[in-house]
Amino acid sequence: MRPSLILILLCLLTALAAVGALAVGSNGVDFGGMFSALLGQSDATNREIIFDLRLPRALNAFGCGALLALAGALLQALLRNPLADPFVLGISSGAGALSLIAMLFGAGAALTAAAGFGGALASTGILFLLAWRGGLLPIRLLLAGVILSAAWGALITLLLALAPDAPLRGMVFWLMGDLAQADSGRAWLAPVAAFVSLALAFPLARSLDALGQGELSAAALGVAVGRLRALALLLAALITALVVVIAGSIGFVGLVTPHLMRLAGLRRHRELLPACVFAGGTLLLLADVISRSVVAPLQLPVGAVTAALGAPMFLWLLSRSAKR
Repeated sequence: MRPSLILILLCLLTALAAVGALAVGSNGVDFGGMFSALLGQSDATNREIIFDLRLPRALNAFGCGALLALAGALLQALLRNPLADPFVLGISSGAGALSLIAMLFGAGAALTAAAGFGGALASTGILFLLAWRGGLLPIRLLLAGVILSAAWGALITLLLALAPDAPLRGMVFWLMGDLAQADSGRAWLAPVAAFVSLALAFPLARSLDALGQGELSAAALGVAVGRLRALALLLAALITALVVVIAGSIGFVGLVTPHLMRLAGLRRHRELLPACVFAGGTLLLLADVISRSVVAPLQLPVGAVTAALGAPMFLWLLSRSAKR
């Protein structure tokens, strides 16, 4: 199938998933009520449900899914490792640990977000220090990330063990991925960040293709491999930090989405990166619909749903690759 046709189909799937996210819920607003509210022909309650609850959540879900998938594609190209995803290098764990510390001290949303970015940037700096030897060495970067993730994970476990009972449930729910805190005033942030990140990553596409052929081949083609790795890692780190601050830890989207797009025949990064944005956004939109409808009116952490969907999907992909 032609890449342009795949991108068109992905856009249509995203639109359908967005309609489903707006129409499905436990508040009794169906498809007809949703369209009436969007056209301004519904009562105030329906409009409030659509514009203040479901629309901000849908925008956050699409934006966070798109960012995670884009970060996953960058890291898999950067490390030349199909198992790499936005959480493998410990960046998300660093953001989560410092965010939890801010929560424990009763910090507001702005300070908690700042702490999350600080943790992500601190983790990225440590990774650079540990992995840089005249350039970012993939094996050192991966090993340093695994150790760093384990260290941050130990700190997170300690924080949860020491946390008072009152904020504990919210902290655990946030760590498993939580889109329930979507704010209508800032709902545009994640989708805009996704397309800005895509615009920043797109010029790296040809260089990432060359890197996939090996470092020596990339260098022979004029690619500054060390600079490329540093730029890709920094962009992936910032993307991951933003997602953690907005929605907590959401796994498997960044791992599975690039594999699905490659399975569809998209190999070149100029096609893979935009496809991952729409596919990742669609995947998290669908996961969010499931999380708030399968046991309605209760809501499941969206990270638990992506893990439940992503784990068997990745095992299936792995079995397909083993048969080739």
